Amino acid sequence: MGNERNFLAGKVVAVTGAGRGIGRAVALACASEGAKVVVNDYGVSVDGGEPRSEIAEAVVKEIASAGGQAVAVADDISTMAGGQRVVDTALARYGRLDGAVCVAGILRERMLFNMTEEEWDPVVATHLKGTFTVFRAASAVMRTQRSGALIGFTSGNHQGSVSQANYAAAKGGIISLVRSAALGLHKYGVTANAVAPVARTRMSANVPMELTEIGEPEDVAPLVVYLLSDHAKEQQITGQVYTVAGPKIAVWAQPRELRAAYADGSWTPRQLADHLPGTVGQDPMPMLERLKEMAAAAARKDRPNA
Repeated sequence: MGNERNFLAGKVVAVTGAGRGIGRAVALACASEGAKVVVNDYGVSVDGGEPRSEIAEAVVKEIASAGGQAVAVADDISTMAGGQRVVDTALARYGRLDGAVCVAGILRERMLFNMTEEEWDPVVATHLKGTFTVFRAASAVMRTQRSGALIGFTSGNHQGSVSQANYAAAKGGIISLVRSAALGLHKYGVTANAVAPVARTRMSANVPMELTEIGEPEDVAPLVVYLLSDHAKEQQITGQVYTVAGPKIAVWAQPRELRAAYADGSWTPRQLADHLPGTVGQDPMPMLERLKEMAAAAARKDRPNA
């Protein structure tokens, strides 16, 4: 698969959600750069139903036909056993694990006041717990190896979402999980980063407003390959959140205080009413300004990204 195999030669990489879209593009790119790939995909529909193992196996065949090495794992990574099996498969087949990329996710859209437990739990379980189960198993191996790279997939929706509180909460949790992994594993030589892509996928097709900066799943893969490589490790890149949208790459700010004010003793509600708006103030939500546009597009049933 290509003439240059420098970036990931000799490495073993596991990719979840690798049967379609961005996950598939990442798996193919890793293989093209010389990695042996564990292709995990439960093979479900966008809402998490109808699992099929053929999805992962098809990507393995693509990699093999291009001269690469890969193995399929069709387990549900929202379970501890499923996440462990992804890692165990890498060890059993290839003897090590150098990178774990967690792309798997589903959507169940609903307004917060209408959302059911059945719409909340599977989304959080697939995105957030599914990242944890693989990170948990992979980090134990990487700690012993004293090397490795963990990559979680988040979204700009970690800023908040009108009708996907479950998805946004999970994506925000993934960022905190990645930062925690970066802090906890740094001394073992393991990095952890997050990617927030904007690309045409089954999920983005349902966004009811035009995504003006959007690329293809294949545009995301080079960044992932880089973050998995020794080049990124040498630069000590860890705890970062990067966006890829076609030709654009961006880094998100780390959480930090913006402004502070101090009382003489404890604050009272009256003092806060008098002083907070003009001193500490707010950090406005960027998405609030776009709500009218989103509402109008949704009312027209626009699907500009399909």
